[in-house]
Amino acid sequence: MANIKDVAERAGVSVATVSRVLNGHSPVAETRERVLAAVRELGYRPNNVARALRTARTGALGLIISDLTNPFFTELADAVEDEARSLGYSLVIGNAGERPEQQDDHIRTLLDRRIDGLLVSSAGTGSAMLGEVVGSGTPLVLLDRTVPGIDAPCVRADGRAAMTELAAHLAALGRRRPAIIVAPAGTPTGDERLDLFRTALAAHGIGLPDERIGAAHDLQHTGGRRVMSDLLDLPQRPDAVLATDNLMALGAMDELRARGLRVPDDVALVSYDDVPWFAHTDPPLTVIAQPTRELGRVAVHTLLARIEGRPAGSVLLPARLVTRRSCGEPPAH
Repeated sequence: MANIKDVAERAGVSVATVSRVLNGHSPVAETRERVLAAVRELGYRPNNVARALRTARTGALGLIISDLTNPFFTELADAVEDEARSLGYSLVIGNAGERPEQQDDHIRTLLDRRIDGLLVSSAGTGSAMLGEVVGSGTPLVLLDRTVPGIDAPCVRADGRAAMTELAAHLAALGRRRPAIIVAPAGTPTGDERLDLFRTALAAHGIGLPDERIGAAHDLQHTGGRRVMSDLLDLPQRPDAVLATDNLMALGAMDELRARGLRVPDDVALVSYDDVPWFAHTDPPLTVIAQPTRELGRVAVHTLLARIEGRPAGSVLLPARLVTRRSCGEPPAH
């Protein structure tokens, strides 16, 4: 069985450098990748029991995901697991199912297992146990969603530039009656995306009146479909709709098709969040894509910095507009 000295020899670095990489103190990217490649090639497994005895750490991280049935969060969890594993940590995942009480149950279980730190993509607007995590001294990093009143760094995407670009894109295509399908009222992510969209449209003299703002009862296909139905029943239906979640976008698409309406001829449709099949729908869907895998990677490193007592603040990574064919864009040549 390979040991840490074997890894150091294979990577051409010192044992100390291997140790730093495995504990999250990543040196330059080239060195880090060389060490991790040697770990994979040799099948090296750090002795987490010995490390726990030396450092009072278990080598385990916790991750609470708000809803694993949502493709965005599934990919996010996969990215976190990949990065944690590459650095020698195991990951214990709990699915909150968008229910704060279920989130609390998972947090209690993870704290009982003496995890080294906790990543939370919170259900709803948070839960009571998050405050207890902070009070317990367990390192905590929020992922994707901020939680009011919780003093912890948050790693998430910044949609400001992408929303600005989307508003300009819709205006250039002559879409003057936009609508938006947002998360349940009061959720920080939904409120932020609504504010960004409204502000970006205003710069082009385009309004977003209350009747064209639809709050779904959940972040699911059913919620998106119900809100799209309400929007289409307006005396003057919208000519473009932004769904602020991928599952709600699918529901909106289904409602349009059920009514015999065509995208983009009758209504343009945009999703906040990209998933692989959106490039293959008919028509391919224009989206605001979040840097999902980078969010997971950065979140792990932010958490390890907190575990080791190093400075760790909130991180914003830019989302980007990906234009396809669902807003009436001209065919690519």
